[in-house]
Amino acid sequence: MSLGEYFENVEGIGILSTADAEGNVDSAIFARPHVVDEDTVAFIMGDHLSHSNVESNPHAAYLFLEQGQGTGGEGYNGLRLYLTKTGEETDPKKIEAMRRKERKEESYGGKKKFLVQFKVDQARRLVGD
Repeated sequence: MSLGEYFENVEGIGILSTADAEGNVDSAIFARPHVVDEDTVAFIMGDHLSHSNVESNPHAAYLFLEQGQGTGGEGYNGLRLYLTKTGEETDPKKIEAMRRKERKEESYGGKKKFLVQFKVDQARRLVGD
């Protein structure tokens, strides 16, 4: 299954970990990434710590835990993406075009948003790689 198909079809929870230029780490819950192609993903970010961190340190890791995993002894399924920031958009029209259909009616309430693109340096299974 391609990265695009995976994130279109699999539900779960994602955590994006970033660090500032001094190496101070932050982790935050994030939606599934927008898959541009098999080597590029994008996240819509607010003007918060994760965004500030990738401005000074382009490296990040995204952990995705598939919904319903880990109960009854089945183990855990998901992906780990190792990422490097490659670009950023602030054009509201481009950001709105990237939003998922189910979120289109939600308002950002005038808050500044960024569409941040990352190169996928490596994709690994959640457990076992």
